[in-house]
Amino acid sequence: MTAVACGSSGQPAASSATAPASATPTTSSSAPAESTSEPGPLPAEPVQPGAVGVSPGGVTTKVDVPADATESGYGQACHAAKVWMDEQHADPQTLVEPYLKVLQAPGANGPGTFNTPWAQLTPAQQAGVIIAVNSAAKGECA
Repeated sequence: MTAVACGSSGQPAASSATAPASATPTTSSSAPAESTSEPGPLPAEPVQPGAVGVSPGGVTTKVDVPADATESGYGQACHAAKVWMDEQHADPQTLVEPYLKVLQAPGANGPGTFNTPWAQLTPAQQAGVIIAVNSAAKGECA
């Protein structure tokens, strides 16, 4: 006898158009193990006109879309911003745009941008970076 994977309603789980169902049927009736890994980034959504704020210096300072950042990614980005700001020996509130400029420079890559160059981040990930930087400036991260 072969068991069929079921959703929470007890009905067979629907297959997704982007993730085809496995050709091998499930033979166990136990519940699936919980994943400890964090989900990947959300797909890029189109950004509405006016949703991106750019300073006179050409630095993106606002991306008005729901932020996408894993808890660990956000924590690392916030911490990286705090460390950078502490090294500048200035008021952190005045360092948000200069730090964002560093993150947005070609070739910049590290925990401040989820280890992905700025230009390759989705708008939602860019929003997450900006939130993390602003949080660091307010002293809201370790």
